[in-house]
Amino acid sequence: MNVGIRRVYDPPRSAEGFRVFVDRLWPRGMRKDQLEYDLWEKEIAPTPGLRKWFGHMPARWDEFGKKYRQELEKPETQERLREIIKAAGRRNITLLYGARDAEHNHSLILADAIKRLY
Repeated sequence: MNVGIRRVYDPPRSAEGFRVFVDRLWPRGMRKDQLEYDLWEKEIAPTPGLRKWFGHMPARWDEFGKKYRQELEKPETQERLREIIKAAGRRNITLLYGARDAEHNHSLILADAIKRLY
């Protein structure tokens, strides 16, 4: 199983497998019928307080990563990650995110957390 990430605005590819939208908020400018996804997992996204504090500021990336990893360690979140892996079966998992910055967004950290469980 491979865990990849893609921006919600990019067209899907055939090998993406199980597509999981991992933002709490719906992406701007996109209708619900435009996004192809299998699951919307709001609860594994950063908490609203952490998301607002980060504000997509690269200077806060390292600290954001530490705080978000702590959120992902909660037992209920770990269980939810295991459920995603189970739902994907043998398919690849693609995490979908809406942020513009491909290098500083929570889906990178989340993909790593899922890989460690698998």
